[in-house]
Amino acid sequence: MTNPQFVALLAELQDAIMGSTLVKCAATDLGIQWAGWAVASAFRTEKFYDLAGSGTFILLAHLSRFWGGASHVRQKVQTGLVTTWGLRLGTFLFMRILKDGHDRRFNHVRDSPGTFFVYWTVQALWVFATLLPTLMLNTEKRDVPLGTRDYIGWTMWGLGFATQAIADQQKWLFKGDPDNAGKFIRSGLWAYSRHPNYFGEILQWSGLWLSASSVMQGPQYLSVASPLFVWFLLRFVSGVPILEKQAMKKWGSDPAFQDYIKNTPLLWPWPKF
Repeated sequence: MTNPQFVALLAELQDAIMGSTLVKCAATDLGIQWAGWAVASAFRTEKFYDLAGSGTFILLAHLSRFWGGASHVRQKVQTGLVTTWGLRLGTFLFMRILKDGHDRRFNHVRDSPGTFFVYWTVQALWVFATLLPTLMLNTEKRDVPLGTRDYIGWTMWGLGFATQAIADQQKWLFKGDPDNAGKFIRSGLWAYSRHPNYFGEILQWSGLWLSASSVMQGPQYLSVASPLFVWFLLRFVSGVPILEKQAMKKWGSDPAFQDYIKNTPLLWPWPKF
């Protein structure tokens, strides 16, 4: 290969990378989270951490559709569902932290810029990995007629959205009642799962992957790792383990809580007869 040919090949490779919607979305994601870290670190606050995360989901969903250049029905629905999820959850989490004043996850983090940076970078990874099937869908020029996978996937998303929203609201109202001070919730959806909101979260992203898979080919199906990543993160890293540890520390010696633990599934709900 001659030198001019090598230079031309590098130029084509650079154009391909810079023109890639996925690369641009990843760069935008990192830029937002790192800018958020700079501000949050300066003010030593985590109050807009979750809001920045959900907002990035919404922004990337719309940017990927714009950069992708196509506008099929499936892409519009998928982007709309991500937007609905982000607006609901982001608003809820922001209102909750304004009410509580702090997030216990950051008690030993907000005063350490380096550790805080890791948290914000992990959020960038969470956003991109979770949203990957939607980003792939929105960059796809090829269209496929709506089919069974779309309708099942969107139904899963709807059930998950309702489950998460209802569970969040039930716990919000429970904690807001002075008569429940120092108590744990075991009513409503919380009678069938100790973490129904997380179950709803997993169900939503699984449904979105199923719909997006309608236009996938070959290695693209490996993006099933996205909803599996959401499940793994919530089940083993940042969700269930932290809350279970806090609950055991607070109510572990309470016979009523021991009964709740014994008879209520950890994550996947099961009807009681």
